[in-house]
Order: sequence, then C-alpha cells, then structure tokens
Amino acid sequence: MRWAGALLCAWVAASMPVASAQKFPDRPIRLISPFPPGGTVDVNARLLAPAVSKALGQNVVVDNRAGASGIIGTAEAARARPDGYTLLINTTPMVTNTLMYRKVPYNVLADFEPISILTTTPSFLSVHPSVPARSVRELLQLAKSRPGALNYASAGFGTNPHISGELLNYLGKVNLVAVQFKGGGPALVAAISGEVGVAFSGVAGAVGFVQSGRLRALGVTSLKPVAALPGVPTIAESGLPGYEFVAWFVLAAPKGTPREIIATLNEQFKRAMGFPETIKRLAADGLDVVGSTPEQAAATMASELKKWAVVIKERGMRAD
Repeated sequence: MRWAGALLCAWVAASMPVASAQKFPDRPIRLISPFPPGGTVDVNARLLAPAVSKALGQNVVVDNRAGASGIIGTAEAARARPDGYTLLINTTPMVTNTLMYRKVPYNVLADFEPISILTTTPSFLSVHPSVPARSVRELLQLAKSRPGALNYASAGFGTNPHISGELLNYLGKVNLVAVQFKGGGPALVAAISGEVGVAFSGVAGAVGFVQSGRLRALGVTSLKPVAALPGVPTIAESGLPGYEFVAWFVLAAPKGTPREIIATLNEQFKRAMGFPETIKRLAADGLDVVGSTPEQAAATMASELKKWAVVIKERGMRAD
C-alpha cells in the first residue's frame, strides 16, 4: 500500500497550485511601488488599488519600497513567493536600470511574469520663461550655441525625466546637462524657480504652471498632442523628428506565478480601469488607459530594452 500512499501524496501536491489558483485571492494583495510617494508610479498604484480591491473582493495594499531608481523594490518583488499575493507596479527604469547599472539583482525579462501594461503617459518639455526659446528648434539652436551652459532638471538618475532628456541630447546632438534631484517634485520646483532652465515634467504636474505662465511648454514627448494643453505641439513636430518618449506602467508578478492567477489579475485590473470614476481620475493625472495582455506587456518590455540600449550606450549613461 506504500505505492498507493505515495500516489495520493503526489496527487495532492499536484492539485495544490490549481486549487490555490481557483480560490484566488483569499487574502489581501501587496502591491510594491518601488518609488517614493507622490511620483507617477505611486499615483498609478494608489488610484488603481481601491478599484482593484473592489473588483477582486480583497484589499490591495500599496507598499512603497523606494531606493536606487526603483531597484530595491523591484528586487524585493522578484524574490517574493510566486503566489499572486505580491505584485509589482513599475515603469521604464525597470528595463533601463539593467542597462545603466553593472549589477542589478534581477533579470528583467527572466524573473517576472508581466501581467499588463496598465497605463501610459507622456511628459512636457518646458523651459523657465527666462530661457529665450519658444520652440524645440530654438532650444536646440540655443544649446548648440552655448555648449554645456544649459541644464535640465531630472527626478534622479535613470528616472523617466532623465531618460527623456538624454534622448533629446542623443537625437538633437546637443549636451544639456542633467541636474539630479530626489524626485519629480523637487525637479519641478527647480524649474519653476529658474534654478534650472529646462524640465521634463509629467502632464498633471506641469499643466497648472504652464497655464499660469511660470513655465513655457515647448513640446510633448508623445507623437500626438495632449488634451490638457492641445496647443502644445509634439517635440517631433517642433524641431526634432523621430523623438518619442511615453512612459509605460507595468503590472508584474514574480516568475513562476500560476497562469490562472496571472489571467485573473489581468482581467480584474482591466475591469477596475473600466470603472467610470477610475477613468476620470486617471485622465485627470494625464494617464491613458492601456490594459494590455500579458503577452503584449512582455513584448513591450523586450522592445524597450532593445531601444534604450542604443541611447544609453551612446550617452554614456552608467551609474557605476
């Protein structure tokens, strides 16, 4: 009868992941945001958490694990138990960090199960009113006439504003100097005060200051204008063909999370993003709903890794 007992144990063990997936979730879910409160990743997380809690019938708790341009929290998510109860929300630096740092404690393509590209958002390229440029073309001409004299505010090494600025340098063949701040808030304040001349800022953060005249928007980083400021052209239209940077926000789970759980999370996050109040709040913060499939999310991350490898190498964007 020993063989019968062994078979029974094997059957029970094999059945456990399926049973677990079928009753998922039966307790709160932890959503790691690897950046400080107030940034766009955190805004995404905190806007979506209540809606997803409603959709799933379990609380989704946002846990900020900031540090090292998102590496600390991302690594913690990679090490988590692959049971669907620890998730990660992240953005472009999840990919680009692996290109800028020599030692990153995870493989961005091998250590995660992408669930969905949740949202995207462009940024505004703005200047302080004291900067004598009224278009991207004029800004590039100014930068070329005064090499190294113009600077731009970055929210930290490897962040979306930093990547946006270095893409401008790469395509425009100029050298605006990145001034690193600890977050998007301080970077925006520095641009408003004139401490730095140029800034790449999120839509929600920049609109009010552009409308009040404290910043002058020269272009939007996407390939289409933004509804909040429809008169602002794209950077590509305003003097730099080929320029495009749209930050994406991905939901991911540790590698090995059961496919049934991935499918449930994909379905319920998309459902939550369809709630009218969620759509309204996301739009108010300049976020466009995507809600991709897991396969599309994986393809986006692989494509972005390839794209940014060229820019990062050419601009010498190494942290160590």
